[in-house]
Amino acid sequence: VQLQASGGGSVQAGDSLRLSCAGSKRTSSRDARAWFRQAPGKDREFVAAIGGSGDTLYSDSAKGRFTISRDNVKNVMYLQMNTLEPEDTAVYYCAGRYINLASMIKAAYNYWGQGTLVTVSS
Repeated sequence: VQLQASGGGSVQAGDSLRLSCAGSKRTSSRDARAWFRQAPGKDREFVAAIGGSGDTLYSDSAKGRFTISRDNVKNVMYLQMNTLEPEDTAVYYCAGRYINLASMIKAAYNYWGQGTLVTVSS
């Protein structure tokens, strides 16, 4: 497994969570990384991405509420999620690609983590 996601849980609307995604030694800390999510019965959708140099991309639903960051020394990526809404309920997956440019495109990513479940109740 090249990426290991963690930090999911069950929270109330308005609460915060921080997800982590640790890369194995087989991955480069300079690879672009991203978070996607998949709600029950829906396609996997883009949430946020960060390039090897720290450039970021966000979905419209994530802008202003979520912050993506990375620690290249530890080879870990984070997603700070604030003001969570029931619509944020999903399995969150982290992904990586073998170049350092962030992308919103799911097919651009070469390897994936196993997912962590976030449940937000109203």
